[in-house]
Amino acid sequence: MEAAMDMSMASNGQISKLRRLIEEMDICMFTTLEEDGTISSRPMSTQQLKPEGDLWYFTAVDSRNVDEIPRSSRVHLSYALRRKNRYVSIFGTAQLVFDRRKSKELWGPILKVTVEQVEFWNDTSNKLMRFFRMPEAATAGASI
Repeated sequence: MEAAMDMSMASNGQISKLRRLIEEMDICMFTTLEEDGTISSRPMSTQQLKPEGDLWYFTAVDSRNVDEIPRSSRVHLSYALRRKNRYVSIFGTAQLVFDRRKSKELWGPILKVTVEQVEFWNDTSNKLMRFFRMPEAATAGASI
């Protein structure tokens, strides 16, 4: 069974579903692309899932994220909760946010990820479930 969800117009129920999927999984593997095209992953702790579906993470000012995201903002987040056989794969666009108020609220430098696609494996039937958002460029008629 496959389900589709447009995150740009997600209902509170759909955002709640995403929240339920990852709420027990504090740490994700946050994957970016290095300048030479090498895939680079590191564990990161999710700080917040906003009502509109954006995910927020801390990052150090001198981390690779700060160098990699301006070159290629496409990211992949991978969550796992083995004891419940729950695995979540999220694709999105990351943005470095230099906002003193937001940084103070979350206690440090931050990354914002706008979720574009979510895939998860159902813990009861082990079937792939998917909900997604088309990139804005595609919905505006621009090539991507």
